[in-house]
Amino acid sequence: MPALVNYRGDDDLYSGASLRSGDSGLLLSSSHVEIYCPPRKRSRISGPCFISGNFFEDNRPSVDVLPDECLFEIFRRLPGGRERSSAACVSKRWLTILSSVRSSEFYNKENVSADEDMEVECDGYLTRCVEGKKATDVRLAAIAVGTSSRGGLGKLSIRGSNSLRKVSNFGMSAIARGCPSLKALSLWNVPSIGDEGLFEIAQECHSLEKLDLCQCPSISNKGLAAVAKSCPNLTAVNIESCSNIGNDGLQALAKFCPKLQSITIKDCARVGDQGIACLLSSASALTKVKLQSLNITDYSVAVIGHYGKAITNLVLCGLQNVSQKGFWVMGNARGLESLSNLTVSSCRGITDLSIEAAGKGCPNLKHMCVRKCCFVSDNGLVAFSKATSSLECLQLEECNRITQIGILTALSCISSKLKSVSLVKCMGIKDLSIDFLALSPCESLRSLSIRSCPGFGSTSLAMVGKLCPHLHHLDLSGLCGITDAGLLPLLECCEAGLAKVDLSECSNLSDEVILALARFYGATLELVNLDGCQKITDATLAALAESCPLLNDLDVSRCLVTDAGVAALSRGVQSNLQVLSLSGCSMVSNKSIPALERLGQTLVGLNLQHCNSISNSKVEMLTEKLWRCDILS
Repeated sequence: MPALVNYRGDDDLYSGASLRSGDSGLLLSSSHVEIYCPPRKRSRISGPCFISGNFFEDNRPSVDVLPDECLFEIFRRLPGGRERSSAACVSKRWLTILSSVRSSEFYNKENVSADEDMEVECDGYLTRCVEGKKATDVRLAAIAVGTSSRGGLGKLSIRGSNSLRKVSNFGMSAIARGCPSLKALSLWNVPSIGDEGLFEIAQECHSLEKLDLCQCPSISNKGLAAVAKSCPNLTAVNIESCSNIGNDGLQALAKFCPKLQSITIKDCARVGDQGIACLLSSASALTKVKLQSLNITDYSVAVIGHYGKAITNLVLCGLQNVSQKGFWVMGNARGLESLSNLTVSSCRGITDLSIEAAGKGCPNLKHMCVRKCCFVSDNGLVAFSKATSSLECLQLEECNRITQIGILTALSCISSKLKSVSLVKCMGIKDLSIDFLALSPCESLRSLSIRSCPGFGSTSLAMVGKLCPHLHHLDLSGLCGITDAGLLPLLECCEAGLAKVDLSECSNLSDEVILALARFYGATLELVNLDGCQKITDATLAALAESCPLLNDLDVSRCLVTDAGVAALSRGVQSNLQVLSLSGCSMVSNKSIPALERLGQTLVGLNLQHCNSISNSKVEMLTEKLWRCDILS
């Protein structure tokens, strides 16, 4: 069969079937080879010439017979990015060769206008995110070639890879050569990329500032160390579930990255005290530290307390081998003088003693979050409240030894700067009737959130109202035990004027409490959430419509509202209602469409899901008319 050369650039060869002159193509033949030029290609043959041996009737040799070295020299002389991108589309061979050319090796540079077809971040550099099936070496090579004339990518994220053609070190090599100005690299769940890929990044991308590695089992300490040595401008490193990265990699970061400001290490079995202690004692610029699910002990946490003078944000989660002693030393070392945000979660070492030490040892602590710490009780909470002097926000989640007494006492004696308190799923709270006359009110508190604490009832609410007279935001979602009689005293005590109220899933509340809410604070209310309050009827909508001119977000999903209530709302004084949810309101029907059209003049979001009495045709008509509004149906 005669050999056929393909000029189309795809992977298919023409078969050896006869070719007729009628197809407008050109067939050149000799005793050794035949070349078919498709009709869309204009013939560049100036005249026949007879050459024996391996030559044929063309005044130039086939490009495909040129060695890679020659193509490399040709490609590096292409005048601009568009030409290079066009050449890369010819075949995988050309793409591979083009992607091996470093950005600095091209002869011609071109100025690119700001309106190129490429996503640009606010930081001012090009960015791409490649996910799933699109994540292949060929894709990365094409990106590298297409952006090389514009300085290459500034940020690249790879999320997973194609199951058949996985991203490998070759793709990383293409990115490194074509994008020497890369500043941020994120690799998630790419097991085929190993140390060799990071070696290429380290060799070419010296401007790298952010590195994110998640589920990269083929990357070890060697790859991380190579990046650390060659990229001294690293400021943020995230390492998660990388089974082969351990202490040596962290020690390299400590030694070669003086600008490191943020470090996150999660679920890395080879990371221990040696690496953490070395990093935290050497990286003096660190301001953000997150350590989660690591095999570290009291020693590492004590080092944080001694050397973390610049740390402002600290997150410690799932450190099962750290005891009370470690956290106590961390607080009493008095080195966390700049710490403003502290989050501890699922740490057995957080006890009454250690949380009190944290309050004393962190003079500038403003935000404290404690989650799933089962050994913190009322005594620890009250001691912490007395020790801290700058606290503005306190969050407690699933701390089941804390009771009503601890919460109310802490509110009374805590910092005068406290603005926000959040309690979530604290099962130890019981609705007890206790005299708290001696407690002084928390005048500074503006936001109170008590969510899914089933023991928090009407009696507790009345006492909270006396202690928190200046609330602006109130979230009691999921408190199915509270009633109108319990909530009304709290509403009467709010002197400043409530702006946002979330009472979702408070199934025992009725129109009475909402009428009082509208009467007391109609002039200030902006958000009301009554999702799942099954006793709420049209009377609530009428009251809100009449008294709340600033209302912009209203949720009455799964309430007993009807068309009459929607009509009343559409005639109300509120002129800026932007979000309305009627999801699950089965008694709202097609009759409400005119009222919804009137409300639609200001709405940007409307939820009509599970409103079975509204037909699909009416929803479609409404969607056409309210084209600015996002309608869920």
